[in-house]
Amino acid sequence: MRVTPVGLTKAADDLPALVAAVHGASLVTHNTSVAVSGAAAVAAAVSAGLAGGSVAEATEVAIAAARLGAQCGHWVAGAEVTARIGWAAGLVRGLPAEEAATVIYSLVGTSLATQESVPAAFAVLSAVPDDPWRACLLAASLGGDCDTIAAMAGAIAGACHGRAAFPVAAVGVIDAQGFALADLADSLLARRG
Repeated sequence: MRVTPVGLTKAADDLPALVAAVHGASLVTHNTSVAVSGAAAVAAAVSAGLAGGSVAEATEVAIAAARLGAQCGHWVAGAEVTARIGWAAGLVRGLPAEEAATVIYSLVGTSLATQESVPAAFAVLSAVPDDPWRACLLAASLGGDCDTIAAMAGAIAGACHGRAAFPVAAVGVIDAQGFALADLADSLLARRG
């Protein structure tokens, strides 16, 4: 959930460099093969979206990055994030959002585990690929680690569709908190390689 800045600053056309940056950002708190794989997927999807990729295209780049990320960090037992992203996205594609939510919660899982939360975010995006705000709302309603899932889905959807795709009122609530997220995003984008 906190890897979005890496996706903003690193181009997805050099996945080894992007994954190395993700691994560097993960060393202190999340230095496992599963965690780096999931973080690489999210960062790569954000980066691919910024480069003009659709949600489906960003998902494909995410799967490739997850594969590279799985080779980093300490090995831990856990389902393969790479395979679960594609499986989860395909599982709900074309389903109504309410039905997709039930399938995501019941089958993909929404726990703190990377191998559940990251595929759940990509499943949400597959269910509502053209509506970033609805993706955020769907993710936030799932239960479990829904704030993390919504943050990941929102970052990827926002990168693919841009800020203008979100309702003005929703963006206004964030802006009113004084976080200056647009300025922060612009400063990170200025560092993009």
